[in-house]
Amino acid sequence: MNAPEATVQDRPAGTRQDDRSALQEAQGTFETGATLWFTGLPSAGKSTIARALARRLADEGRRVQVLDGDEVRPHLSAGLGYGRDDRDVNVRRIGWVARLLASHGVVVLVPVIAPYADSRSAVRSDHVAAGVPFAEIYVSTALEVAEARDVKGLYARARRGEITAMTGVDDPYEVPRTAELVLDTAQVDVEMSVEMSQALLVAIADKELA
Repeated sequence: MNAPEATVQDRPAGTRQDDRSALQEAQGTFETGATLWFTGLPSAGKSTIARALARRLADEGRRVQVLDGDEVRPHLSAGLGYGRDDRDVNVRRIGWVARLLASHGVVVLVPVIAPYADSRSAVRSDHVAAGVPFAEIYVSTALEVAEARDVKGLYARARRGEITAMTGVDDPYEVPRTAELVLDTAQVDVEMSVEMSQALLVAIADKELA
């Protein structure tokens, strides 16, 4: 006759690491959620890296969600403009959704420009307060490189004055000072960028479990 399987409730109370290890044994595989926020200029390569990493994580059986700014904004921030206050609101809303998903074990990849340091800091603080792993990846590709690869033609339209509030042209981008990882896609290819981003993900998850 097989011995009954131990449950988390059967075990004596211990450290958080003990409790999480017990949960892993009881449920099979424990997954720690986390948010990786990819910030940088338009066309810097944020979405390309995030989606490549998402495919790899999904192939490994991880629950993963990409919150791409272009896809999320019409649903989460419909009606908002592109002034500083509205951009801040949009970033904080996306950050809240990311933190909520990550708190339930999802790896959330957020390729969103988030040009202002204050709003990025607010998202980080919200994750820290909730005990959810968070890291910022600065995709530092130079403006001239990003502009040259712009398939949407947004930079060209901004240069012609057809659109305004274009980050990097007539609206500022505040370079991150606290990013855990810096990637210049003019120097580092997508495969290596994914490798480095995944290594960072593992590091912040391990730190949370420690």
